[in-house]
Amino acid sequence: MAAGRPPPSSTALRAFTTVARLGSTARAAQAVNLTQSAVSKQILSLEHHLGAVLFDRSPLGLKLTEAGAIYLPYAEAALEQMDRGARRLAERSAVARPIRLHMVAIVGERWLMGRFPAFAEAHPGVDVQFTNYVSESETEEPDLDIAHGVPPWTGREAHYLFGRDVALVAAPSLIERMGGFRRAADIQKMTLLQHYQMPTFWAEFTEAHDLRGAVPEHTVRYGYYSVITSAAVAGLGVALTPRCYVADELASGALVNPLCLGFTSATGCWLTRPLGQPDRPGLDEFVTWLLSEAGQFDAATRAPSSAD
Repeated sequence: MAAGRPPPSSTALRAFTTVARLGSTARAAQAVNLTQSAVSKQILSLEHHLGAVLFDRSPLGLKLTEAGAIYLPYAEAALEQMDRGARRLAERSAVARPIRLHMVAIVGERWLMGRFPAFAEAHPGVDVQFTNYVSESETEEPDLDIAHGVPPWTGREAHYLFGRDVALVAAPSLIERMGGFRRAADIQKMTLLQHYQMPTFWAEFTEAHDLRGAVPEHTVRYGYYSVITSAAVAGLGVALTPRCYVADELASGALVNPLCLGFTSATGCWLTRPLGQPDRPGLDEFVTWLLSEAGQFDAATRAPSSAD
């Protein structure tokens, strides 16, 4: 074989090593799932490729020539290396490929990051990669997506996590400065801190408290719940926010829920995944853990009087 020529095909090598082991193209054909004619052609092609006769052919069968005996261990080693490489790639795609989780930032800040170390310790072989943004040019779809919205999502199955219990919150200093909060209609005298992606909250609030047509004195819009919470704590206005995201501030007194005002929104936080998603080691375990943790979080942060 001249230097620089491509190596023989794995089919030819497998045919050669099988015939060498079984001494017959007929038996080899059954072993490698080819016709006897195809096995013979693979052997002839390999001999031509190498420029050497590999078998002595007789009515009693095929026997390795000296050249065939020299070449056999190299062919077997080549096949073993290819098989080993294929196994490594299969293991990499099945096990080492990370689980890509896309989520809105507040979910990581207020819920997931504090809990994830427990999962990581229990499942050290599961690699989870987090992102709160996927660009329009991103070609690899996340395995899981945690987002606010209302199902269904086209082509995805959805599992409710939390966030439908929405509370009106404000800093105690703001309530005092505005002369108290005696009835739901008092919200119209205040600045509303609103999330850009939750424009329906005001309509849902006014519908729940028979205030249809009411408007706040002023509205300031933000892109992040963490910023809305900071603004509310600073006394810049009242906010309608999922109760679970301000549970710590309500517990500490930094924010209050005047008159226990709130509502159950149609919008919530959901875990979605592609329909028909193939099995992946660790993926189902991670989903099961997420849903269990979310159920506990939702129950612990929900208002006692909230309707399911």
